[in-house]
Amino acid sequence: MKMSRRARRMQRHHKRKKSAIAFNMVSLMDIFTILVFFLLVSSSDVEELQNNKSIRLPESTAEKKPKETLVIMVNNDDIIVKGRKVATAADVMNSKDATIPLLKQELDYQASRAQPREAGEKFAGEVTIMGDRKIPYQLLKKIMVTCARSNYTKLSLAVNQAGSGSQ
Repeated sequence: MKMSRRARRMQRHHKRKKSAIAFNMVSLMDIFTILVFFLLVSSSDVEELQNNKSIRLPESTAEKKPKETLVIMVNNDDIIVKGRKVATAADVMNSKDATIPLLKQELDYQASRAQPREAGEKFAGEVTIMGDRKIPYQLLKKIMVTCARSNYTKLSLAVNQAGSGSQ
């Protein structure tokens, strides 16, 4: 049977077209190389605390690396929990209370959002206080008392690691 012109043209067109099974391996290898490089770079062992330019941390020769915990940032103006301002330092210093009610409320909320515990297990939260080196001790003490009363009993103070030559 004789093929029409259109049928012959379609047959030639289909012969020229590559099969869908053939992959361009070079492009695929490039993508996987970039993916592996990204994963290696992003999974570093260093954990960093949030950075705030208004807070200058004291220096220490501590060797222990920071853990991922709830961070309370304190400068001369504000008390910030997870990026949210909860109180002003001036109001806290003028208060006669040993605790900070707004901070306690926020810590209780964060504790309720923490991973569920087994029945009968008491919550013992970990918190890192990232305080400016010039904040008054009374302010730091009130924050620590408030943390303890909210069952955040494992307190850490954030510091900059001093150079190995200085002591």
